[in-house]
Amino acid sequence: MKTKQRLSDLRVMSEDQLGDEVLKLKKEQFNLRFQRATGQLENTSRVRVVRREIARAKTVAAQKRDTAKK
Repeated sequence: MKTKQRLSDLRVMSEDQLGDEVLKLKKEQFNLRFQRATGQLENTSRVRVVRREIARAKTVAAQKRDTAKK
């Protein structure tokens, strides 16, 4: 159920907000990779979740660009 809620939150964002969200998630992804490399990562499943959230945000942004072109 969190996925549907997260997706609806992303759909109401503007393209600029989506870009900021992707940037924030990429920073988190970098920090998680760094923690994993140093052996400090406790929640290993978060890496996968963040990667999928980035994909979701990019997909919604692409859909918005496509509808804006039409």
